[in-house]
Amino acid sequence: MSWQTATPSTPILSALTSRHSYYTLDKTTPIPVSKITHILESIIHDTPSAFNSQTTRLIVLYGASHEKFWTLVSSSLLAKIGAERFAKTGPKIDTFKAAFGTVLFYEDQPTVEEHKAKFKSYAQHFEAWSEQTSGMHQIAAWIALQAEGLGCNLQHYNPLVDPLVKEEFGVPEGWKLRAQLVFGGVEEGILGTGGKEKLPLEQTFKVFE
Repeated sequence: MSWQTATPSTPILSALTSRHSYYTLDKTTPIPVSKITHILESIIHDTPSAFNSQTTRLIVLYGASHEKFWTLVSSSLLAKIGAERFAKTGPKIDTFKAAFGTVLFYEDQPTVEEHKAKFKSYAQHFEAWSEQTSGMHQIAAWIALQAEGLGCNLQHYNPLVDPLVKEEFGVPEGWKLRAQLVFGGVEEGILGTGGKEKLPLEQTFKVFE
């Protein structure tokens, strides 16, 4: 049986296999806000990091705060690219604003520097390890929320919007924004990235015995 036809053997593989980007989202949720918050608390608490450095920080935005974030993105992008170009990309920002919420993923740079100083033999690796840690939190949040029936898509409007977000939400000094996970109710079951072409395993996977 090939990997394409095999049934995932664990819930985590099933969730990973079914993960897609959903871009048409609304302001509904199949689970309570308290459960979303608990899921994200579990992810920040339990996701591993190199040397247990725990560099990742999350900010979760619901309601007016979520909408304010995407308003800041719109104003920042309009100022940067001008009205003519913004007319083409503005509607895309509106789809994110129409969703239920956003998770902001940050990496705490003072913690990175602290571990570089503490473990000097590995100092050159901690910035890369920080990015890897962030990525682990991002995919964990994505598949966990989708497993609960929420649609998600991952965006990267950093560092464009960083100064305004820092001021608006009181983001601590030294937190570096890495990604934004948009989530909400799925309208009409529209998939954003279903069926994307993947490289053949012969190019990406090897086994030695």
